[in-house]
Amino acid sequence: MTAAIRPWRQIQRRKSRQIMVGTMPVGGDAPISVQTMTNTVTADAKATIEQIRRVEEAGADIVRVSCPDQESTEALKEIVKAARIPIVADIHFHYRRAIEAAEAGASCLRINPGNIGSADRVAEVVKAAKDHGCSIRIGVNAGSLEQSLLEKYGEPCPEALVESAMDHARILEDHDFRNFKISVKASDVFLAVAAYQGLAEACDYPLHIGITEAGGLRAGTVKSSIGLGMLLWSGIGDTIRVSLSADPVEEVKVAYEMLKSLGLRRRGVTVISCPSCARQRFDVIKTVEVLEERLSHITTPLTVSVIGCVVNGPGEATMTDIGFTGGGKGTHQVYLGGVPAHRLKDEGIVEHLVGLVEQKAAEIEAAKKDEAAVAAE
Repeated sequence: MTAAIRPWRQIQRRKSRQIMVGTMPVGGDAPISVQTMTNTVTADAKATIEQIRRVEEAGADIVRVSCPDQESTEALKEIVKAARIPIVADIHFHYRRAIEAAEAGASCLRINPGNIGSADRVAEVVKAAKDHGCSIRIGVNAGSLEQSLLEKYGEPCPEALVESAMDHARILEDHDFRNFKISVKASDVFLAVAAYQGLAEACDYPLHIGITEAGGLRAGTVKSSIGLGMLLWSGIGDTIRVSLSADPVEEVKVAYEMLKSLGLRRRGVTVISCPSCARQRFDVIKTVEVLEERLSHITTPLTVSVIGCVVNGPGEATMTDIGFTGGGKGTHQVYLGGVPAHRLKDEGIVEHLVGLVEQKAAEIEAAKKDEAAVAAE
């Protein structure tokens, strides 16, 4: 076997079984899927569908919708029909809501079998999941552990979360149901990471990873990146949700940036830019801010370097699809495919770079279509 060119960049993902969440494979050799959750009132189908459309455009693979009452599961029928991505129904305590969500067309039910009720009620939910092709997510949370486990361990700890998850898993296994994934979330980074590490060793079910209640956009992004980055780097995680007190679109964006930074998923333009300093020959920060916004519609994986001066600019440009380096007297260097291509004056920097990216993306997509056509012949 040929050795990897850069072995220090290789992530060996944990081997897990694969399940289907609607049309989306989770686990096994499937790419790590990106999830988010709506924060609209689910009974307001129009508002919920509009938000789902926005997260779809941002790249979400799966979206979760809370179903706290019958009005929500009634609206779910319309929501499922309108959505282009699989819908996970979030259920707590009310077993009837789980059955209604399955009947409404949900692709997955997020439940804890242990708090659904009696064994008969659990059996009814599992039957509904089987009858309607639903998968299940066992969602263990440090903030809502069973009282018996809190008494046993004294406080939420990794062992308690793993034990809870495996107890719930056995309930489903006893009903001959194995089309499920598991999460063991906590708002404490250390607790969440240790719990997921323990769970990864305890079973081969696909894992939904997340740091729950991570906080607002900035603090939550940092906190989630630390915890989820540790897990992803060690190969743990089959589907990911970044929990932020922010627009769900931001959750999707942050998740993709995490995955892109580790080479686990590629979507859209990755901008490599310097923090700027007194050596910069153009306004790097403003240029990057506008450029990222202007390129948000591009889904083709591309890399663009925007560097303020010649110290690191030429070197970064050799490793990106399109490079831009600041030069003297208002004249800068553009690189294409790592090779110097042409000079550019201060005026119209963003417009010029956007045009180059759009052209390159169009060429890549056209080549893909040609390859697909040849393969189909």
